[in-house]
Amino acid sequence: MQLVFASNNKNKIYELQSMLPKSITIVSLESIGCLEDIPETAETIEGNAIQKANYVTEKYGFDCFADDTGLEVDALSGEPGVFSARYAGEQRNSEDNMNKLLVNLSDKNNRAAQFKTVIALNINGEQHLFTGIAKGKITLEKTGNEGFGYDPIFQPEGFSETFAQLSLNVKNKISHRGKATHQLICFLTEAK
Repeated sequence: MQLVFASNNKNKIYELQSMLPKSITIVSLESIGCLEDIPETAETIEGNAIQKANYVTEKYGFDCFADDTGLEVDALSGEPGVFSARYAGEQRNSEDNMNKLLVNLSDKNNRAAQFKTVIALNINGEQHLFTGIAKGKITLEKTGNEGFGYDPIFQPEGFSETFAQLSLNVKNKISHRGKATHQLICFLTEAK
């Protein structure tokens, strides 16, 4: 089975393909000729995932799935949330985003946070949503070189390392994206 993944983020594509069984192959947006940035103007993480999946299905006619992820920090009333990728500006720079978050948390004792991923799957004329949450906390400084985005400052519950210190195999088992992807895989394999 081939499914279009509505993303141009090579890190996400690699991470997701590593979780999927060999019977499911991800087709990139570039492969279907979609080179434009798909709008992400919804006010929720769910809304953005749905918006991206619908864009590909309506404009290109493919069954596909799209995800959106946000980092929700308790002490900042859920920020950066739906704006996680652009928290420090439209340049979408992970270093700038992490630096802004660390500054905004500098006077806060509560560093509890969670990553939330929602996957919207459009298949056979129907839409299905899958949600994964990883609870943890924001560290005081960046640690680790693996992963991407906020991984160097997010320490998942039950671990002394950040996501950026964990192997991809371990991260995929406990992460928000891993949990949502597992639900997607279960749905796709049961639907066969």
